[in-house]
Amino acid sequence: MKKIKLGNSGLEVGEVSLGCMRMSSLSKDDARHVIENAMEHGIELFDHADIYGGGESESVFADAIGMNPSVREKMILQTKCAIRKGFYDYSKEHILSSVEGSLKRLKTDYIDIFLLHRPDALMEPEEVAEAFNELKESGKVQHFGVSNHNSMQIELLKRSLDQDLIINQMQFSLMHTPMIDAGINVNMQNEGAVMREGGILEYSRLNNMTIQAWSPFQYGMIEGPFVGNEDYPEVNAKLQELAEKYSVTDSAIAITWILRHPAKIQPVVGSMNPQRMADIAKASHIELTREEWYELYRTAGNNLP
Repeated sequence: MKKIKLGNSGLEVGEVSLGCMRMSSLSKDDARHVIENAMEHGIELFDHADIYGGGESESVFADAIGMNPSVREKMILQTKCAIRKGFYDYSKEHILSSVEGSLKRLKTDYIDIFLLHRPDALMEPEEVAEAFNELKESGKVQHFGVSNHNSMQIELLKRSLDQDLIINQMQFSLMHTPMIDAGINVNMQNEGAVMREGGILEYSRLNNMTIQAWSPFQYGMIEGPFVGNEDYPEVNAKLQELAEKYSVTDSAIAITWILRHPAKIQPVVGSMNPQRMADIAKASHIELTREEWYELYRTAGNNLP
């Protein structure tokens, strides 16, 4: 698998990462097979969060792989915090407590990348900075980032932080493209022209911040997969046509569409099916033409002005 650099961190990882949200539902043997299969295909970044399975996904992951120093050095572990029952929490106390919990469940001394999961309207940047400083100085967290943040929220945070923010995790798929739509429809009086995320795509490219695409096969707000969905015949016909051309699966083409963007977006794929992950990993070796990329964008229901 091709490699990408994560922001200004110096970390180089496979273009595709594995999201571990559903790992809590697997047996130890099945989880080990999922992890080992991913690594065999060049996937080394594993995305977690303290809320996935109520923390159980992190525990299953560590137990399944038999976490130890020799295993740990071969992978990049990323986790997130802030989503609590009925509210979001960027308090110093919660950030530090969440990291301690993740370290214990993942059976490791450090987290490679720690993200703030969703924006907290009551965020106090100085308090976040205190937490990040303690985590960095103690060696418990190596790098930091955010998830679902717009450019001004990131700027507000950065004003107080000593650490760089290397990642922003955003929902992005062929059927969820507000980051693309606003740029294509500049100065137009239509729905696509509405900028919903503060120009985060351009901001990220200007600031060398990696965007990770979560739910790369979903439409709407995690309403279901669009690949193979009979409600979306046009885009699926084009996906299948290109899958046959490049001798891969339609899911691989959906990922290739994301990888084709020059922002070097990293998809976070949450499949717990080893064969499907092996098929998706082949997306790294395909590059769609400009015409094919736009054809997929249009068949997904988008009009070019």
